Amino acid sequence: MKHIAKKKFGQNFLIDQSIIQSLINAIRPQAEDLMVEIGPGLGAMTQPLLKQLNHLHVVEIDRDIIQWMQGFYPAQKITIHNSDVLKFDFGTIGERIRVVGNLPYNISSPILFKLLENTAQIIDMHFMLQKEVVERMVAEPSSPEYGRLSVMLQYRLQMEYLVTVPPEAFDPAPKVESAFVRCVPYATLPCPAKDEALFAKVVSAAFGQRRKTLRNTLKGLLDDAGFTALNIDSQRRAENLGVTEFVAISNYLTDNV
Repeated sequence: MKHIAKKKFGQNFLIDQSIIQSLINAIRPQAEDLMVEIGPGLGAMTQPLLKQLNHLHVVEIDRDIIQWMQGFYPAQKITIHNSDVLKFDFGTIGERIRVVGNLPYNISSPILFKLLENTAQIIDMHFMLQKEVVERMVAEPSSPEYGRLSVMLQYRLQMEYLVTVPPEAFDPAPKVESAFVRCVPYATLPCPAKDEALFAKVVSAAFGQRRKTLRNTLKGLLDDAGFTALNIDSQRRAENLGVTEFVAISNYLTDNV
Protein backbone atom coordinates (compact mmCIF):
# COMPACT_ATOMS: atom_id res chain seq x y z
CA MET A 1 0.00 0.00 0.00
CA LYS A 2 1.24 3.48 -0.91
CA HIS A 3 0.54 5.64 2.14
CA ILE A 4 1.92 9.02 3.13
CA ALA A 5 2.62 9.11 6.86
CA LYS A 6 0.40 11.56 8.71
CA LYS A 7 2.21 13.75 11.18
CA LYS A 8 -0.96 14.36 13.22
CA PHE A 9 -1.06 10.63 14.03
CA GLY A 10 2.67 10.42 14.76
CA GLN A 11 3.16 7.83 12.01
CA ASN A 12 6.61 6.32 11.45
CA PHE A 13 6.40 2.91 9.80
CA LEU A 14 8.89 0.20 10.71
CA ILE A 15 10.51 -1.24 7.56
CA ASP A 16 13.71 -3.06 8.66
CA GLN A 17 12.88 -6.76 8.33
CA SER A 18 15.69 -8.03 10.55
CA ILE A 19 14.59 -5.73 13.38
CA ILE A 20 10.95 -6.69 12.86
CA GLN A 21 11.87 -10.36 13.22
CA SER A 22 13.87 -9.67 16.38
CA LEU A 23 10.82 -7.92 17.87
CA ILE A 24 8.53 -10.83 17.01
CA ASN A 25 11.06 -13.20 18.60
CA ALA A 26 10.99 -11.06 21.75
CA ILE A 27 7.18 -11.06 21.87
CA ARG A 28 7.00 -14.86 21.31
CA PRO A 29 3.35 -14.94 20.15
CA GLN A 30 1.46 -18.19 20.71
CA ALA A 31 -1.48 -19.28 18.57
CA GLU A 32 -4.10 -18.95 21.30
CA ASP A 33 -2.89 -15.60 22.68
CA LEU A 34 -5.51 -12.87 23.06
CA MET A 35 -3.39 -10.08 21.59
CA VAL A 36 -4.11 -6.47 20.67
CA GLU A 37 -1.82 -4.31 18.57
CA ILE A 38 -1.91 -0.53 18.96
CA GLY A 39 -1.33 1.37 15.73
CA PRO A 40 -0.78 -1.49 13.26
CA GLY A 41 -0.03 0.93 10.44
CA LEU A 42 1.06 -0.85 7.26
CA GLY A 43 1.49 -4.18 8.99
CA ALA A 44 5.19 -4.41 9.85
CA MET A 45 4.37 -6.39 12.98
CA THR A 46 0.76 -7.25 12.12
CA GLN A 47 1.65 -9.60 9.27
CA PRO A 48 4.27 -11.70 11.11
CA LEU A 49 2.02 -11.78 14.20
CA LEU A 50 -0.87 -13.13 12.13
CA LYS A 51 1.34 -15.95 10.88
CA GLN A 52 1.54 -17.23 14.45
CA LEU A 53 -1.76 -16.11 16.00
CA ASN A 54 -5.21 -17.55 15.40
CA HIS A 55 -6.66 -14.05 15.73
CA LEU A 56 -5.46 -10.50 16.36
CA HIS A 57 -7.20 -7.35 17.58
CA VAL A 58 -5.87 -4.02 16.32
CA VAL A 59 -6.65 -0.43 17.36
CA GLU A 60 -6.20 2.04 14.51
CA ILE A 61 -7.41 5.63 14.12
CA ASP A 62 -6.42 6.27 10.48
CA ARG A 63 -9.45 5.49 8.28
CA ASP A 64 -7.30 5.22 5.13
CA ILE A 65 -5.23 2.47 6.74
CA ILE A 66 -8.38 0.76 8.04
CA GLN A 67 -9.88 0.69 4.54
CA TRP A 68 -6.70 -0.93 3.24
CA MET A 69 -6.61 -3.44 6.11
CA GLN A 70 -10.21 -4.49 5.49
CA GLY A 71 -9.29 -5.48 1.95
CA PHE A 72 -5.89 -6.97 2.76
CA TYR A 73 -6.43 -9.19 5.83
CA PRO A 74 -8.85 -12.14 6.11
CA ALA A 75 -11.82 -10.99 8.22
CA GLN A 76 -11.72 -14.14 10.34
CA LYS A 77 -8.11 -13.46 11.35
CA ILE A 78 -8.38 -9.86 12.54
CA THR A 79 -10.74 -7.55 14.43
CA ILE A 80 -10.22 -3.89 13.60
CA HIS A 81 -11.18 -1.32 16.22
CA ASN A 82 -11.45 2.13 14.65
CA SER A 83 -10.67 4.23 17.70
CA ASP A 84 -8.37 6.74 19.31
CA VAL A 85 -6.33 4.50 21.61
CA LEU A 86 -6.68 7.03 24.45
CA LYS A 87 -10.46 6.51 24.31
CA PHE A 88 -10.42 2.78 23.67
CA ASP A 89 -11.81 0.42 26.31
CA PHE A 90 -9.34 -2.47 26.49
CA GLY A 91 -11.80 -4.26 28.76
CA THR A 92 -13.96 -5.00 25.72
CA ILE A 93 -11.35 -7.38 24.31
CA GLY A 94 -11.40 -9.76 27.25
CA GLU A 95 -9.28 -11.02 30.12
CA ARG A 96 -5.60 -11.96 30.03
CA ILE A 97 -4.63 -9.90 27.02
CA ARG A 98 -1.20 -9.20 25.54
CA VAL A 99 -0.56 -5.73 24.14
CA VAL A 100 1.99 -4.79 21.47
CA GLY A 101 2.63 -1.74 19.34
CA ASN A 102 4.82 0.84 17.71
CA LEU A 103 3.32 3.68 19.75
CA PRO A 104 2.91 7.23 18.39
CA TYR A 105 5.74 9.06 20.14
CA ASN A 106 3.69 12.24 20.58
CA ILE A 107 1.21 10.50 22.92
CA SER A 108 3.25 7.57 24.25
CA SER A 109 3.19 8.62 27.92
CA PRO A 110 -0.61 9.13 28.01
CA ILE A 111 -1.03 5.69 26.41
CA LEU A 112 1.19 4.10 29.06
CA PHE A 113 -0.74 5.76 31.89
CA LYS A 114 -4.04 4.64 30.34
CA LEU A 115 -2.82 1.04 30.19
CA LEU A 116 -1.92 1.18 33.88
CA GLU A 117 -5.68 1.23 34.49
CA ASN A 118 -5.96 -2.21 32.88
CA THR A 119 -2.96 -4.06 34.29
CA ALA A 120 -5.20 -6.54 36.14
CA GLN A 121 -6.18 -8.07 32.80
CA ILE A 122 -2.86 -7.66 30.97
CA ILE A 123 -0.28 -10.46 30.78
CA ASP A 124 2.45 -8.35 29.20
CA MET A 125 3.13 -5.41 26.89
CA HIS A 126 5.81 -4.93 24.23
CA PHE A 127 6.26 -1.45 22.79
CA MET A 128 8.42 0.50 20.40
CA LEU A 129 8.96 3.93 21.89
CA GLN A 130 11.31 6.87 21.72
CA LYS A 131 14.59 5.69 23.29
CA GLU A 132 14.55 8.58 25.74
CA VAL A 133 11.13 7.47 27.05
CA VAL A 134 12.26 3.86 27.53
CA GLU A 135 15.34 5.08 29.40
CA ARG A 136 13.04 7.05 31.71
CA MET A 137 10.77 4.06 32.19
CA VAL A 138 13.54 1.76 33.43
CA ALA A 139 15.69 4.41 35.15
CA GLU A 140 17.14 3.85 38.62
CA PRO A 141 16.81 6.44 41.42
CA SER A 142 19.44 9.21 41.43
CA SER A 143 19.94 8.98 37.66
CA PRO A 144 19.18 11.91 35.33
CA GLU A 145 16.41 9.95 33.55
CA TYR A 146 14.55 9.00 36.74
CA GLY A 147 11.29 10.85 37.25
CA ARG A 148 7.53 10.66 37.70
CA LEU A 149 7.12 8.29 34.75
CA SER A 150 9.73 5.93 36.23
CA VAL A 151 8.01 5.77 39.62
CA MET A 152 4.45 5.41 38.38
CA LEU A 153 5.32 2.63 35.92
CA GLN A 154 7.73 0.79 38.21
CA TYR A 155 5.06 0.71 40.90
CA ARG A 156 2.97 -1.63 38.71
CA LEU A 157 5.36 -3.07 36.13
CA GLN A 158 8.54 -5.06 35.77
CA MET A 159 10.28 -3.59 32.72
CA GLU A 160 13.13 -4.64 30.48
CA TYR A 161 14.93 -2.55 27.87
CA LEU A 162 15.27 -5.00 24.96
CA VAL A 163 16.88 -3.35 21.94
CA THR A 164 17.81 0.04 20.47
CA VAL A 165 16.38 0.77 17.01
CA PRO A 166 18.01 3.38 14.72
CA PRO A 167 15.99 6.02 12.82
CA GLU A 168 16.74 4.44 9.44
CA ALA A 169 14.67 1.39 10.44
CA PHE A 170 11.57 3.55 9.86
CA ASP A 171 9.90 5.37 7.00
CA PRO A 172 9.84 8.28 7.42
CA ALA A 173 12.89 8.22 9.68
CA PRO A 174 12.20 9.92 13.02
CA LYS A 175 14.69 12.46 14.36
CA VAL A 176 15.38 10.31 17.43
CA GLU A 177 16.51 6.79 18.26
CA SER A 178 13.88 4.30 19.32
CA ALA A 179 13.86 1.35 21.69
CA PHE A 180 11.79 -1.77 22.30
CA VAL A 181 10.67 -2.49 25.86
CA ARG A 182 8.93 -5.35 27.67
CA CYS A 183 6.50 -4.51 30.49
CA VAL A 184 5.04 -7.20 32.75
CA PRO A 185 2.46 -6.22 35.40
CA TYR A 186 3.13 -7.55 38.89
CA ALA A 187 0.73 -10.33 39.81
CA THR A 188 0.94 -8.98 43.36
CA LEU A 189 2.21 -5.47 43.98
CA PRO A 190 5.51 -5.70 45.90
CA CYS A 191 4.77 -2.50 47.79
CA PRO A 192 1.07 -1.54 47.61
CA ALA A 193 -0.16 1.95 48.37
CA LYS A 194 -3.21 2.11 50.64
CA ASP A 195 -4.55 5.04 48.62
CA GLU A 196 -3.25 4.98 45.05
CA ALA A 197 -4.71 8.38 44.19
CA LEU A 198 -2.79 9.88 47.11
CA PHE A 199 0.35 8.00 46.04
CA ALA A 200 0.05 9.53 42.56
CA LYS A 201 -0.49 12.98 44.12
CA VAL A 202 2.65 12.64 46.26
CA VAL A 203 4.77 11.53 43.29
CA SER A 204 3.43 14.34 41.09
CA ALA A 205 4.05 16.97 43.78
CA ALA A 206 7.56 15.69 44.51
CA PHE A 207 8.63 15.87 40.86
CA GLY A 208 6.71 19.09 40.16
CA GLN A 209 9.86 21.11 40.82
CA ARG A 210 12.51 18.41 40.69
CA ARG A 211 15.47 20.64 41.62
CA LYS A 212 13.83 21.60 44.91
CA THR A 213 14.10 19.55 48.09
CA LEU A 214 11.31 17.30 49.33
CA ARG A 215 10.71 19.70 52.20
CA ASN A 216 9.67 22.30 49.64
CA THR A 217 7.90 20.14 47.08
CA LEU A 218 5.88 18.22 49.69
CA LYS A 219 5.11 21.28 51.79
CA GLY A 220 1.47 21.09 52.80
CA LEU A 221 1.52 17.30 52.52
CA LEU A 222 4.33 16.10 54.78
CA ASP A 223 5.67 18.04 57.78
CA ASP A 224 8.97 17.70 59.65
CA ALA A 225 7.44 15.19 62.06
CA GLY A 226 6.46 13.04 59.11
CA PHE A 227 9.94 13.11 57.60
CA THR A 228 11.36 12.13 60.99
CA ALA A 229 8.86 9.30 61.46
CA LEU A 230 9.69 7.94 58.01
CA ASN A 231 13.44 8.42 58.48
CA ILE A 232 13.60 10.35 55.19
CA ASP A 233 15.93 13.33 54.90
CA SER A 234 13.77 16.30 53.87
CA GLN A 235 16.79 17.80 52.07
CA ARG A 236 16.80 15.01 49.51
CA ARG A 237 15.15 15.50 46.13
CA ALA A 238 12.44 13.41 44.52
CA GLU A 239 14.93 11.81 42.12
CA ASN A 240 16.72 10.22 45.11
CA LEU A 241 13.70 8.27 46.39
CA GLY A 242 12.75 4.78 45.27
CA VAL A 243 9.20 3.54 44.71
CA THR A 244 9.04 2.00 48.18
CA GLU A 245 9.84 5.35 49.81
CA PHE A 246 7.12 7.14 47.85
CA VAL A 247 4.68 4.44 48.91
CA ALA A 248 5.84 4.81 52.52
CA ILE A 249 5.12 8.56 52.40
CA SER A 250 1.70 7.96 50.87
CA ASN A 251 0.78 5.28 53.41
CA TYR A 252 1.97 7.48 56.30
CA LEU A 253 -0.29 10.27 55.07
CA THR A 254 -3.20 7.84 54.71
CA ASP A 255 -2.78 6.70 58.30
CA ASN A 256 -1.93 10.02 59.95
CA VAL A 257 -3.68 12.86 58.15
